Amino acid sequence: MIREKRFYRAFFALTLSLALQNLLTFGVNMMDTVMLGRYSQDAMSGVSLCNQVQFLLQMLVTGAGEGAVVLGAQYWGRRELAPIPHIIGVALRFGGGLAAVLFALVLAAPEALLRLLSNEEAVIAQGVRYFQIICFTYVIFTVTNILVASLRSVGVVKIGYAIAFSTLCINVCLNYLLIYGRWGFPELGVRGAAVATLVSRCVELLIVVWFLKYREKQLCLTLRKLVFIDRSYIRDYNRVSAPVLVNQALWGVAQMVQTGILGHLGGDVTAANAIAVQVYQVLSVAAYGAASASGIVVGKTIGGGRREELRPLVATLQVLFVGIGLLSGGAIFLLRRPILAVFGGALTARARDLALRFMAVIAVTTVGTAYQMSCDNGIIRGGGDTAFSARMNLVSMWGIVVPLSAAAAFWWGWPPTAVFFLLKWDQLYKIIPVALRLHSWKWVRTVTRPDGQKEEPA
Repeated sequence: MIREKRFYRAFFALTLSLALQNLLTFGVNMMDTVMLGRYSQDAMSGVSLCNQVQFLLQMLVTGAGEGAVVLGAQYWGRRELAPIPHIIGVALRFGGGLAAVLFALVLAAPEALLRLLSNEEAVIAQGVRYFQIICFTYVIFTVTNILVASLRSVGVVKIGYAIAFSTLCINVCLNYLLIYGRWGFPELGVRGAAVATLVSRCVELLIVVWFLKYREKQLCLTLRKLVFIDRSYIRDYNRVSAPVLVNQALWGVAQMVQTGILGHLGGDVTAANAIAVQVYQVLSVAAYGAASASGIVVGKTIGGGRREELRPLVATLQVLFVGIGLLSGGAIFLLRRPILAVFGGALTARARDLALRFMAVIAVTTVGTAYQMSCDNGIIRGGGDTAFSARMNLVSMWGIVVPLSAAAAFWWGWPPTAVFFLLKWDQLYKIIPVALRLHSWKWVRTVTRPDGQKEEPA
């Protein structure tokens, strides 16, 4: 274990900064869920289905951004900043292309996509209204988040939660005005929530552009630097980011499949799942912040050539992850009923009961998530091994979780809570392969080029 207080101060400062950013980001979706839940259970359920596409986009954006973070952190550890703008430019091309594809799919066939996730006509109708507006945020969201993630690789994190805070404030205010029709504004319901999010995303991008132009002094990013890149870095980026993108895509699609399984069990199950997922995202932000922080710390340590520091660092991080998981799981369990009280009387009795049961399941699995996800996406990925997670999740999700859950829901007739547990129990058993990989030390890799090495353009 590391004993220097300086390490803990630095690590927790970075973790809390990233956790606050995640809290504010997830808080936007949580407020949408709460405010629409008080307006109409069908509206809340319809938007929760649309948010599965948003979640898939977020996973793809994370994958595109993580390639830049892993490479950027190691170059930063070497105090070599010149390649980083080229890497960011590549990441923006990949992420922007994926966002454009999703935008086209949603704009062309919103109802067909929603029918894959639910058979409730009222819920689908609400989702279509939301989809028709929210799809215009996809490219904007992607550009903003890749730029913010790339800045994180060189230790610039405050801009992230400044952006998220502004988004939360704007979104909540506009939701109040446009969902319910307050102060002379029209009552737009789900369309009002979509308009509020679109305005928020535009403001986010403007803040990032302003920050890069007037405040950021390390990378000195300009539009010219991001457009005219050294194409030889495409090969470097692909080598690191492709496995992450595959993993994130598989995970995002799997979450859509999971939502589809629950969505075909009835509207009450869809509503309960929407609440449980949002509560989990908001109350587990410390675990995700710790994962991101550990990836930066590990990448910087390897990039700086200080491999002898890895063993005490990894031992310390594992203990911290378990502690964070216990605190997060306890918070979810204890706050279940107060959170449900916020939704008032808009939910049916069955939806409320299922939401309580689902949150109890998540309170247990969160402990496993905090350890294995942080070790996998933080330490192992930050160490340069971006392929392990893709292989593990391919087998776990598509070989175990989805088949068993579908069988339990549609063939064996298990109750929704049991099906929900089967959809989440991978967060517990993945502790074993992750721990084995971590202690094999095969994940320690240098992914940057040797000093001065050049490649021919791809």
